[in-house]
Formats: sequence, structure tokens, C-alpha cells
Amino acid sequence: MDKFSFLNAAHTAYFAELYDQYLQYPDSVEPSWRAFFQGFDFGVENSGNGEIVVENPENGEAVEMPQSVIKEFQVVKLIDGYRTRGHLFTRTNPVRERRKYSPTLDVENFGLEKSDLDSTFNAGEILGIGPATLKEIIVHLEKVYCDSIGVEYMYIRKPEEVQWIQKRLNINENQPNFNADQKKKILRKLNEAVSFESFLHTKYVGQKRFSLEGGESLIPALDSIIEKAADYGVKDFVMGMAHRGRLNTLTNIFGKSAKDIFTEFDGKDYAEEFFDGDVKYHLGWTSCRKTDSGKEININIAPNPSHLEAVGPVVEGIARGKQDRHYRNNIEQVLPIIVHGDAAIAGQGVVYEVVQMAQLEGYKTGGTIHIVVNNQIGFTTNYLDARSSTYCTDIAKVTLSPILHVNADDPEAVVHAVLFALDFRMEFGRDVFIDLLGYRKYGHNEGDEPRFTQPKLYKAIGEHKNTRDIYAEKLKASGVINDDFLTMLEDDYKKKLEEDLEDSRKEESTTVTPFMQDEWQGFENADEDKMMEEVDTTVDPKQLAEVAEAISQLPEGKKFMRKIKKLVELRHKMFFETNKLDWAMAELLAYGTLLQDGYYVRMSGQDVERGTFSHRHAIVKVEDSEEEIILLNQIKGTFCDAKQGASCDLQIYNSPLSEYGVVGFDYGYAMASPNCLTIWEAQFGDFVNGAQIMIDQYISAAEDKWKLQNGLVMLLPHGYEGQGAEHSSGRMERFLQLCAKDNMVVADCTTPANMFHLLRRQMKVNYRKPLVIFTPKSLLRHPKVVSTKEEFAAGGFQKVIDDDTADVKKIKSLVFCTGKFYYDLVERREENGRDDVAFVRVEQLFPLPQKEMSEIIKKYENADDIVWAQEEPRNMGAYAHLLLHFEEAKSFRVCSRRFYGSPAAGSGARFKKRHEKVIDTVFDKNIEYVK
Repeated sequence: MDKFSFLNAAHTAYFAELYDQYLQYPDSVEPSWRAFFQGFDFGVENSGNGEIVVENPENGEAVEMPQSVIKEFQVVKLIDGYRTRGHLFTRTNPVRERRKYSPTLDVENFGLEKSDLDSTFNAGEILGIGPATLKEIIVHLEKVYCDSIGVEYMYIRKPEEVQWIQKRLNINENQPNFNADQKKKILRKLNEAVSFESFLHTKYVGQKRFSLEGGESLIPALDSIIEKAADYGVKDFVMGMAHRGRLNTLTNIFGKSAKDIFTEFDGKDYAEEFFDGDVKYHLGWTSCRKTDSGKEININIAPNPSHLEAVGPVVEGIARGKQDRHYRNNIEQVLPIIVHGDAAIAGQGVVYEVVQMAQLEGYKTGGTIHIVVNNQIGFTTNYLDARSSTYCTDIAKVTLSPILHVNADDPEAVVHAVLFALDFRMEFGRDVFIDLLGYRKYGHNEGDEPRFTQPKLYKAIGEHKNTRDIYAEKLKASGVINDDFLTMLEDDYKKKLEEDLEDSRKEESTTVTPFMQDEWQGFENADEDKMMEEVDTTVDPKQLAEVAEAISQLPEGKKFMRKIKKLVELRHKMFFETNKLDWAMAELLAYGTLLQDGYYVRMSGQDVERGTFSHRHAIVKVEDSEEEIILLNQIKGTFCDAKQGASCDLQIYNSPLSEYGVVGFDYGYAMASPNCLTIWEAQFGDFVNGAQIMIDQYISAAEDKWKLQNGLVMLLPHGYEGQGAEHSSGRMERFLQLCAKDNMVVADCTTPANMFHLLRRQMKVNYRKPLVIFTPKSLLRHPKVVSTKEEFAAGGFQKVIDDDTADVKKIKSLVFCTGKFYYDLVERREENGRDDVAFVRVEQLFPLPQKEMSEIIKKYENADDIVWAQEEPRNMGAYAHLLLHFEEAKSFRVCSRRFYGSPAAGSGARFKKRHEKVIDTVFDKNIEYVK
């Protein structure tokens, strides 16, 4: 019997495929064959090109492998080498030589020789080209993996995705195959990109525009994605990008009139008095575009600050908001695209946070196309100083997303790559990254001199033709166009720009169209007076009871922890027996009644499902299966019954351990969902400073900069209870310092009923403002922090709560305070039997209820000591804010900790001593200010 029968030459194609499978997914190969291939690999590593002894997988007999089969397997290794490392040897850099990598893909590095080039190998079957000579196989591999497009994907662990990619790459050898009309369309978009930048450079010399020159192929790339996405049925396109190329994109992709951009370049003021506006390369835009095939697609480019990559999570949140609201069963119909810079995507940590959210249940958006406009430089920083990774896109490997590196001077390759990316996204619902390798023609801005820091690179760039001219010459050489066609393109577009420029100079001022105005119909702008108006937040008692019933009954037939059963029973007892409702009941009743009223609710943050302090339990879990049940979603309101398909439910998600990215996401979600109560909760209020960029650039300033309303609610647990420097303060002072005119609401509630009405008020008004609430920790279970269901049903939000226990005539000291400190002060008053001190709670810190506070001061006419008391250090908390916004506060006696750099002491004993000392000073004005 032939001892080599198991390697019969007639079956070498099968063995080659099996070995290829082994190389990619070892565990998927039958164990005996896996051992065989392991033996072969071991033999190759230890015998050079000599004999290789392997174990027959059929009978275990040791045999020497024939050289013909060894060569066949070596060719498979070569193919695997191109798939894995071919991207390192591409022709993707338009202006300089690539770095050299070792080992190369030379055949000698795979145990093959030049003499094998004319030999035929069945391994060609793997590539779909059938049996082929080694030379033909290499030519094929070079075209697929080493031309103008380099592809990274072999780290992906899902065979179906890898096989899909390999099949697509082998079709047309990963080479563009556009017809004459498609090539002309690419040239037309390139001409628009090049001509627009050239026109601005001539008409607005030296002005900042962050030009796209060197990356103009971005414009035909985006155009192609939109056109093809519409054919896929995509209805909404949400895009985020920083400055470079933004004006070009606004004009040539989003249809913003060049006239408006020229008006902005001329520096004309805005027509609206209440609107400060922003620099032109930060502004957003929304429009409806009709594709070449006649389909309509809603396209949005989100406004962004100068903080690079900050817009990324906002775009994802907008996309998810649109998906949840309009396309819940077809989320692929909303397509997010984020355009990055190479230095930013490698350097900014928020990119990692966004990437980590890509497949999480509460944050996924069905796949994002990431395009990097790779200038090979930061402001002045060389890429070798900007990252440790080989590529700026290596972050994509975190989620095993494919990456395509493309030469930006080959526009057909660029379009081919982005269409590949779109197809992958639509097939698998996952992220794809495009590394568009080009250059930056000028400095960081057009007034900057780049030769100071990169003289050699910029000498090469100065001698380099632009992408349009390179492509036009190629099309002329192949007979697709002639000189007259190119001249017509240039003249027609330049004529249009000239007309727009002339029109712009007739305008005296400019206006800015609000971003995503289609989502905000029926909402009004609100000034401070409007924000101070009373709002009806009452609820029918029957409605309250219906919600209470839903959250106080566990489904039958399921096993729950004893503590969960007790918790749910306590809810029932609170509402239906004792009529003492705590903070958790206030939250759940607010959410439930809003659901009944036709709104929907989203909450996310670290551990929000249960709540950091185990108070909320919005989700309860079945003990033996961990099935998640949201009791609030058992409510059947009239809105849900009447409107088929309406998403009248509570969505609540534990977030990744991120503040910056998640706050940005939820802010974007609220931007796209004005009828959703969108809440982000910090694990402790102290941790909100991880999202400070979102707070400074979006939450506090977006309405002034971009006409953007946003109703995001931030819950920040705050209160001094001896837990140390990082578990005491939500940094109230920072939010209050950012407050101006009518940009947000800041509150520190002390009763469950007030929290209930505050949350309802957030949705019942016909405008939206960010709402920052400093929420309690110890008060969540404080026996005095309760409200009655009558206060829930018939009451309303109280901006200031007067002391209803005080005999006005007896009061000598009138103390204004806020939050948890109120209960500490009341406890001391009761201990000392003092009836000459009244405590007034300021529940809304901004807009500050000055009128109500002044009236309360007048009421206590016998009080000769008016106090502001706070548990925070004097340079923190609300005191400085009070001085700025309330004239009478300048004469207040202040009781607080002294000035500190740290919010609180780490020692429990020291905390208690300081805290008691502050309380002492409240009750005795003769005690010296706390040192």
C-alpha cells in the first residue's frame, strides 16, 4: 500500500485549502489533521529546506513528506503572508517612501526559490484563480494586497467575515472597475474639491480654512458612500469631523451654499441677537439630498468644537437616537460616519472609548465607517513622535474591525475602498476603518509655515501635482475625457463660485440654520424669564397608582432573591399603606408617569441599572437565569396602545467605565430625541470631571454657539459624608461658573416630591435645557427624606422651600442652604431645641430664584442674622455663585469650611471635626470662622 496515499496528488488542492484553514483557524480543523499540520510547521522551523517527517493522520505512521507537497504548503504560507503582512508593502504613500519592514514577502522567506516561479501549484484554488504558476499567484497577490489599497483583517476571529473579505478582495483582484460615466463623476467631485480650495486661497488670502488640499479624494469618497448607501435603503446619514476639509465637505457634499460660507469669511455678524455663533469650520448642517438614482437621504454633519474627536461620541449618540426613534427595526438605515485626523485618532483617548462602545447593547449603532484624512503630520509633529503603533488606525483592532489603507492620489482606489467598507458595514453591522493616506499642502492653517519643522517633506509636497490633475491626465490618456471636458468642469464650477461670492457681498448679515431642525419642530427658544415660569407637573392619582402597582409586583413563576422580593414589597407598602415615598420611588414614579404621558426614557451610566447605592433597581434579575426584567415596561399607557410601534419604554443601560465618551453619546442621543428624557448618572458626582470637555464645549455652550437645544439630564451624587476627597463633591461650583443667562438648569433637591416634579418639568416644557441635578447618597434611605403621594400628585417643583416649621416672629437667624446639609442642620436644631433659627432650602441654583429669596428675607422681619451655610469649602459649592447672582448675598454671614485645594478630608475623624465646626458656626455667630 502507498504510504503517501493520504497525500494523493489529485487531492493537493483540498489539502492546500485545509492547510489554509488551519493557518487561519487551527481549532476548526479535525484534531488528527491539526496534529499533522503542527508536525509540518515544526519540521519547517527545524529542518530548513531539508526532509520533513510527519505523522500520517490515518494510522499514525511517521512518513517523510514529498517535496511536491511541501512546496504546495509553502505556497499556502506565502498566500497567508500576503494576507497578513501585504499591507506593509503597498504603494499607498503619495509623497514619500514608506518605512521598510522585515522580513519581506520574497519567496525565499517562505522556503521557495526563484526556480519555482514557473511551477504550477494547486494552492491557486484558494485565491479563486485555479491552479496557477507561482509567478501568476504572486502577480495576483500583489494586485490584491500591495497596490494602492492595503488591507488588514487577518486578526478577525469570525470565519464568515474573513471569508467574505477574501472573496471580495479576489473579485477583480481588489482593483477598481468603474465605467466611463463613473470615472467622470469621480473627476467632477475631485474638481469641486480642488477648485473650491483654490478659490478660497485666492479670495481670502491667509485666512484660516483648514484646507483639504492633499486629501481631496475625501469628497468623491463621501459622495460615493451616500449614493450607494441610499441604494441600500439608508435614510439618515450622520457625520462628524474636525476642521480639515470641513468647509469643502459642507459645500460639495452637504449642499451648503458657498455664498453662506463666503459671508462667514467676510466676518459679518449674525442676524439673531441672542446667538453668539461660532467659527465657520465648527458649524453643523442638515439637509435633504436627492441621489443620482432619485432617492432622498437626510444628511447631517454635527457641529464640533476645536477639541479633536469630541464630536465622535456625539455622532454615535445622534445615530442611536434616530435609530431608536424612527428605525428601531431597521437600524442599518441610519449610517454614522466619523472623519478623523491621523494625529487625533492616535492621540485622543475618547476614540478608544467610542470604539469600545461599538458593540455594546446600549450604544451600538449598526456599524460606523471611520475615515482618517491622514496628513502624515499633526500641527507640527511628525507621525513618529505622535504614536507608538505602526498605523494611526491600529485602534480598530480593539474591536477586530477591518482596516483599508489607501493612496489618496488614486481616487478610484479610494472610492473602491469606501464602497467595500460600506458593503461590509451593511453585511455585518460592524465598524470599518479607512486610512486615506495623503498629505497637507500648507501648514496647520494657511498662515502657518510648515517648512520650519518639515523642510524635506514640504519640498516634496511643493513639487507634487494635485490629485485632480493626476487623475485627469490618467483619464485623458485612456480616452475617457479630453481637454475640453476638463476645461468645462473647471470653468463651470468657478463661475458658480464667482456668482456666489458676488451675492454674498450684498448680504449685510448672516444667519445660521439650526442643526437637525427636522427633529425639533414645535419646540421654542426660552430665555431666563421663560425658564422661571411655573409648569404644570401634576398627575392624576389613579395614574400614580397604576405606576406604583407596576413597580411593586414581580412576575409570577420566576425565582427572585429574597432581598429583591423584600424591596418590591416595600415599594407596595410605601405607596399603598404608609404613604411615605422615598427617593427611588420618586424617580421610578417620574419615569413611569412620563411613559404614560407619551414620552420615553433613556438612562445610562456606570451601574445605573441597580444604582451605585443600590436604591433604584430599575432592572431586577431572575435569580437562576439572570433574566432582566424592567418592571416599568409593564405599564400600558394610552399613548402606547394608540400609536402602533411607538417606543414607550424605559431603556436603561450600565455603561462602560467612561465619562467623556458616554456623556458625549448621551448628549448626542438627547440632541436627536427631544421627546426622550435622556439621563446620564455619574457613579459619584466627583467623576463627572472625566467628561469636562463635553460639559465645557457642548452642554454649557452649544445653544449660544450652534443654536442647539438639548435636554440631557445629569445626575451627580453629591454630599459630604466622610468618604474622602473623591467621593464627596460633584463640583457644583464648576457648573455654576458655566451658568449664564439661560443655558442650563442646576438643582439640588432635598425631597423626593421635588425631584419627581423636576424630572417631569424637564419634559413638560416646550423647550429643552441641560439639567444638572446634585443627587443624594445617604439621603436615599434617610427616614426624613420622604414625601406623600399627594405631594406627588398635586404639587409642583419648588425652586425654594421655606421653613414651614418656623414661627416667623421668633426667628433671629435665617439660614439659606441647599441639599443634604439641610438635614444635618435640622438635626442639630432639634438636638439643641432652637426655635429661633429657620432653614430655607434653595432647590434651584440656576436660574437662581432671586425674587422668591428676596420675598422670604422680607417675611422674616425680625431676623438680624442672615446666613449662607454650605458643607463645601468656601472656594467650592454655591457661595461664589450666590455672590454673582444675588445682591443681598453680599451681606450674608457665611458658614462653610475654609478654602481648600481638595474637596474633602481623607480622614473620617478630621471630616467629622470640620463638619461639626461648620454646623457650630451656623448656630452661633460669635464663633470664629472655621480655620
